[in-house]
Amino acid sequence: PAPIATAAPAPAKSDAPAAAKKPVKDSYHGVEVTDDYRWLEDSKDPAVKAWSDAQNAYSRKHLDAIPGREALRARFTELLGTASADHFGLHSVSNKLFAIEDKPPKQQPSLVLLSGASPKDEKVVLDPNVLDPTGGTTIDWYVPSRDGKLVAVSLSKGGSESGDLHVYEVATGKELGASIARVHGGTAGGSLAWNANATGFWYTRYPRKGERDDKDLDFFQQVYFHDLGKPESTDRYALGKTLPRIAEIELETSRDGRFVLAAVKNGDGGEHAFYVLDSKAHKDGASEKGWLKVSDFADQIVGAQLGDDGGLWLRSIKGAPRGKLLRTAPDKPDLAKAAVMVPESDRVIQTFAARKSRLFVADLVGGPSLTRVFELKGGKAVALEEVPLPPVSSVRQIVALDGNDGVLIRTQSYTEPPTWYSVDAKFGDKSVKFIQAPVRRTELFQTSKADFADTEVVRETCTSKDGTKVPINILRKKGLALDGNNPTLLYGYGGYSISLSPRFQPKYRPWLEAGGVLAIANLRGGGEFGDSWHEQGKLVKKQNVFDDFYACARYLVESKHTSPRRLAIMGGSNGGLLMGAAMTQHPEAFRAVVSHVGIYDMLRVETTPNGAFNVPEFGTVKDKAQFDALFAYSPYHHVQEGASYPAVLFMTGANDPRVDPYHSRKMTARLQAASPGSLVLLRTSGDTGHGMGTPLKAQIEEEVDQYSFLFEQLAIK
Repeated sequence: PAPIATAAPAPAKSDAPAAAKKPVKDSYHGVEVTDDYRWLEDSKDPAVKAWSDAQNAYSRKHLDAIPGREALRARFTELLGTASADHFGLHSVSNKLFAIEDKPPKQQPSLVLLSGASPKDEKVVLDPNVLDPTGGTTIDWYVPSRDGKLVAVSLSKGGSESGDLHVYEVATGKELGASIARVHGGTAGGSLAWNANATGFWYTRYPRKGERDDKDLDFFQQVYFHDLGKPESTDRYALGKTLPRIAEIELETSRDGRFVLAAVKNGDGGEHAFYVLDSKAHKDGASEKGWLKVSDFADQIVGAQLGDDGGLWLRSIKGAPRGKLLRTAPDKPDLAKAAVMVPESDRVIQTFAARKSRLFVADLVGGPSLTRVFELKGGKAVALEEVPLPPVSSVRQIVALDGNDGVLIRTQSYTEPPTWYSVDAKFGDKSVKFIQAPVRRTELFQTSKADFADTEVVRETCTSKDGTKVPINILRKKGLALDGNNPTLLYGYGGYSISLSPRFQPKYRPWLEAGGVLAIANLRGGGEFGDSWHEQGKLVKKQNVFDDFYACARYLVESKHTSPRRLAIMGGSNGGLLMGAAMTQHPEAFRAVVSHVGIYDMLRVETTPNGAFNVPEFGTVKDKAQFDALFAYSPYHHVQEGASYPAVLFMTGANDPRVDPYHSRKMTARLQAASPGSLVLLRTSGDTGHGMGTPLKAQIEEEVDQYSFLFEQLAIK
C-alpha cells in the first residue's frame, strides 16, 4: 500500500512529555541490547509516576478537544447502560439455578438465584454494588454448595484480580466466618470445590508472606481443604507441592460430591495435567496420597469432566489436533485403556456436557459453533442429530441441569444478543412425543438498543505470506459501496488457542452507524481450527500471526473496503503485542492504532510474575532459538529512528496483574522519541487492571476515548 497521508496536524516535538534516556545494556547469547527506558519499569518510582501523570494530562488535552465526544458518550451510555440483564456463568445444583447477572446501569454484575430459566422472581444473593458503592469490587467467580444452601465467592477490587474468599448463606445473604485471603490471582487464577455434605471445600491458595520469597508469592499455587466454622490456620494441605512454579489449578466436584477433579495447566501455553480424588475412600483429601494422576503434561489431554453417567470424560488432542473424547473410570483412571467415545472429525471439539443418557458437544467450525447430541448406550456414544440453534453463532457454555438429563445452551452472534436455549433430556429420541418443543428459547435472553438489522456479516478468506488461508469476518451496512474509501477497523488476537467466535458487541454500533466497516480476523495462534492452528502461531512461529494479520489488512484494501489512510487496527493484551508488531513491521499500512494493555518488550516479559506464565506460549530469552524469534519481532526493539508511524492510543490500567503497565510506558517513550512527528498517546487508568472487573462507567469512558480518537484520525464526523 502507498504511504498513509496525515489527516491530523502533526504535534510539535515539545508537546509530549519527554522521557530521559538512561541506557542499560544486556547481553543475550552474545547479542548486546540497549534499553534506554528500563527506569520506566518501576511503578513505585515517583519519577515514573510523575512522567505517567504528565502523559495522561497530555493525552487528556488531545482527547478532550476532539469534537463530537458528547454525542459519542450519550450513544455509548445508551447502548451499554440500558440493555436488559444478561445472565452467564450458570450453576445448577439441588434444582436451584444460580447465575451472574449483568444488569445496567449497575456498575458491577451481581450473583442471583433464578426461578428456573427465567429472570422473574429472581433473588439477589450478593450485590457487589451494595458492598462497594464506588463500583470497584467485582465477583471473580462463585461456587454453590451441592445442596445449594451456601455459596463461596471470590471478590477483588480495582481490577487487581487479587481475590479473597467469602462464604454466604443463600437464604439470608449472611456471611459465614472470616474471609480467606488470596485464593484468586491475575497469574494462576483461582478455584474451589465443595465436599458432598457442604461441611467444607478444597480451594486454591497462594503462598503467604514468609512461606516463600517475596518474588514467589504469585506462584506455587496449591490446593488446601477448609472446614467450615474452623479458623484458616487449621486448613489442610491437599495437592500441589510437586507441581510446576507456574501451575494454574481448576477444581470441580462430581454432581454427587464423591469425586474431585483437579485440572492443572503448566502456565498459559496449552499443557494440562489432571488429578482425581475419591473423597469416599480418602476423607476430604486429608493428605496428598488420595489424589490419582489421570494424565501428565505430555499426554495431551486438554480437558476433563466428571460426567453424570459416572465416567471421567477426557478431551484428547494426541494424534487428533481437532480433539477426540475419551472415557475412563474416575475411581481407577487408566488412560491407556480409556474408550474413544467421540473420534476426531473435521470440527474442533470446544466444550461438552456428559449426562446420564446424553452427551452434548459444542464444536468450533473456524469460529462459529455447531452442537452435536449423542445417546449414551451400552458404553458407546451414538450420534443422534444437531441442536437447531441460530446460524453463525457461538456456544460458550453448556449447563447440565440438576434433576434431569436436559441442558441449557448459551448462544450469541455478531448481530443477536446472548440467549439461553433449553434442550430436553430426550432430545433426538424419535419415539418420544414431546409436550413442548425439545429445543426452545428460554426467558433468559438479553435485549439491547443496539439493532443490527441494517448490518450484514460476510466471512471471507485471505492468503497469508506462506499461503495459509485465513478467515476474516466483515460487518458492514447492507448495500455499502465498496469504493476503497470506507473507514475500517480491523481487530485481531491470535494466541493461547483463544478463538474469536461471534460475539454481540453493542459498542460497535456507533462505528457502523457512521459508515464504518468492522473486520475480525481468525488468526493462527488461536484455536479456531484446533491445536495445529494454535501451534503454528506460538513460540518460534509467532511471526505467522503478524503475517496473517497483515494479509487481512491487505485484503480489506484490495477488496475496495478501504484504503490505508482510512484503516485502523485494534487489539488488547496478546492482541496489543499484535498491534505493536503490525505498526512497527508495516507502519505505512495503517492510519491509526488503538492498543489495550499490550505487551511490547518481548525480552523482558518473563521477568514479571504473569510473564513467567506466558513462557510456554511466547518462549524464553534463555533459549537461543526462542530469543532469536522474540528479538526478531519484539515491537519495542523495532521502532526506527525518524520513521513515520500511525497515530496510536495506548490504553493501560495501573492495577493490571497480567501485563505490567510498564510495557505501555516504555513503548510510548520509545515511539515519541524516535518519531516526534507521530501522534502517540498514553492513557493510564488508576483504578482498573487488565479489563476484568472494570466498572460500567469506566467502560463507557474507555469507549468514548478510543472511538473519538479513531473518528478524528479517520476523518469521520
